[in-house]
Amino acid sequence: MYQLIYYRKLRLSLFLIFIFWGCQNENFIKESQKLNVLFLVADDLNCDLGTYGNSQVVSPNIDKLAEEGTLFGNAHVQYPLCGPSRASFMTGMYADQTLITKNNVLLRTTVPDIISMGQRFRQQGYRSVRIGKIYHYDNPSAIGTSGADDIYTWDQTINPYGRDKIEEFKINTLTPRQYGGTLSWLSAEGNDNEQTDGIAATEAIEQLEYFSKTGKKFFLAVGMYRPHTPFVAPKKYFKLYNRDSIHIPYDGSSKEYLETIPKAAANSIRFKKNQNLLNLRSNKKLAQEIKEAYYATTSFVDAQIGRILKKLKETGLDKNTIVVFTSDHGYHLGEHGHWQKQTLFENSTRVPLIFSGPGIKRNVKINKSAVELIDIYPTLMDLTGIETPDHVVGKSLKPIFNNKKIKIRNGALTKWKNGYSMKTEDFRITKWEINEEFEYELYDHKIDKEELINLASNLTYSEIFDSLKLKLNERISNSKIKPRAIGRQIKQKTIPKASNLTHGDIYDKNGQRIYLKKDINEI
Repeated sequence: MYQLIYYRKLRLSLFLIFIFWGCQNENFIKESQKLNVLFLVADDLNCDLGTYGNSQVVSPNIDKLAEEGTLFGNAHVQYPLCGPSRASFMTGMYADQTLITKNNVLLRTTVPDIISMGQRFRQQGYRSVRIGKIYHYDNPSAIGTSGADDIYTWDQTINPYGRDKIEEFKINTLTPRQYGGTLSWLSAEGNDNEQTDGIAATEAIEQLEYFSKTGKKFFLAVGMYRPHTPFVAPKKYFKLYNRDSIHIPYDGSSKEYLETIPKAAANSIRFKKNQNLLNLRSNKKLAQEIKEAYYATTSFVDAQIGRILKKLKETGLDKNTIVVFTSDHGYHLGEHGHWQKQTLFENSTRVPLIFSGPGIKRNVKINKSAVELIDIYPTLMDLTGIETPDHVVGKSLKPIFNNKKIKIRNGALTKWKNGYSMKTEDFRITKWEINEEFEYELYDHKIDKEELINLASNLTYSEIFDSLKLKLNERISNSKIKPRAIGRQIKQKTIPKASNLTHGDIYDKNGQRIYLKKDINEI
């Protein structure tokens, strides 16, 4: 009798051990199947890429990434300025919710309790690593520093700086001794590995090698500093282009045109006064030279992306890694007579957005459905099986990966100063508030992709205009609602801008790469 009871207890114990081991093994399997994330962000890159229909720009690696995944052709930023845009996509919230509408604002000064995208991965046991520019940095003055980075987002940070920073004195510029806020460019001597973004790619390659050997799950964010001004790239990338064949668009600079749009819109494309002259016939050659430099720098960034993706495949990590490629905002290259960003026109709000990896269909282009960069955060949570924090208001794009006809919203919302713009499949409506009164723009992309014909007062479009106004107002109201679980909010406070100083040698006495890790004066 006692023997029987003993064997029954033994059998039960063995059964429970088996169940426990099975559960543990199941957890191990689930852990091993977790998807990694490689997040690639360019700076000031518009949609002038081969895969987006620009046959002149040489971008084979980004084009190939699109072939291997899903491309969104109607993706838009939430604020066409580096700092606010990056804060938005790293938190999944609009600028009216992060309270960041300027550069050089630390994330935790406005939303101390927020869970950033990289921080969320850290909470799930991932190693979160930043290389280069993900949050805002004054470019190029803050290259080699931590800029306005967020320490809670990362386990490790790497701040490369290269020959482009050290040899600033060689750079051509429209404004003497300035390189970031004005148009500036250089066909540089040397090779890719000497440039800041080339060094960043090398560091990313080393990180991937480490992850492949250790099996550690990772969120690896690599932020390129180009093609942001100064447009610096090795000479070989300039040789890819025939300067004389580069098109300078109709600028719409006439007084008659400016009178058809709200004053705020006109101001947004005229505030860079030293750059507006580039569209005059007498300066066409200069405009072509500068646009060539932007394209050359784009091709240089493409090459660094290619190096990173090649390593991803060589290590076999591509089989278990989601790759996301995007930019913080678009860029005018003479359109509307404007150069750079900070407008509510298509050139400034629209950016490349490509997803590739397990569970994402290959060679799919979704050109109609409007999406936003704040959608990246919940999409990655959805793809990796991680619960999305309550404060995230972006929407997961995963349903679209399964069915490209699905629409997750009625349009993409962008704010700039006192204006809001919504891009739908075929229209753009923009609302400006001026002295408690409202002025509007309406563009029909079916007939006017350049956004040069304001239809806001055109009676033929009155019904469409009224309908879009209602939708836009609803979107604006929703973007101002304080998200759940956001915690404390503090008014934004800027940090001092980085001094425009050059750094020391790229290499130490032993020939090893060095970076600015402490005070610049210590090096």
